[in-house]
Amino acid sequence: MERMNMVVALVVLLDLVGTSTGAVYKVGDSAGWTIMGNVNYDKWVSMKKFLVNDVVVFTYNSNFHNVLEVSKADYQSCNNESPIATYATGNDSIPLKTAGPHYFLCGIPGHCASGQKVEINVQKGSSAAPSMAPVEAPAPDSGAESSSANANATATSAPTPNSNGAASTGFSVGVGIMLLLASLCF
Repeated sequence: MERMNMVVALVVLLDLVGTSTGAVYKVGDSAGWTIMGNVNYDKWVSMKKFLVNDVVVFTYNSNFHNVLEVSKADYQSCNNESPIATYATGNDSIPLKTAGPHYFLCGIPGHCASGQKVEINVQKGSSAAPSMAPVEAPAPDSGAESSSANANATATSAPTPNSNGAASTGFSVGVGIMLLLASLCF
């Protein structure tokens, strides 16, 4: 009976952890983070619903681009001189931990003015996703170097998108582990 109680406690804990993970969005979808091809990031963002704990993934050639999280004023004026955070790996996963607007731009001179910026409005609530299907991660650039400012950013394979453009994570992993543990008990 003690073993069963321990398994039930683990199942509940894993389920709670799994539901705290959000959806994953690749910024710009297949175009990625670029000034090539006239990517309309305002249109891209208008097709999504971002919730607390979702993750945005910026994929780009780190020899030509970067990602700066900036204030609203710096976003509006394309000022890259006082970023909140700087990312430069070419495959940056950024968790959206708070509700409200989040502002990102490319800090390479002229790129923001050419439209390489995105405002992501995060709504209260937490994403919980029903399914997970692995996909191949983009290959890193051969000459890419990670900046020390981005040492905590992690690159992960993004699951297949749902109908809202988000990829599922967490919840189904927790369910799978729960089922595995349940099968061991019986």
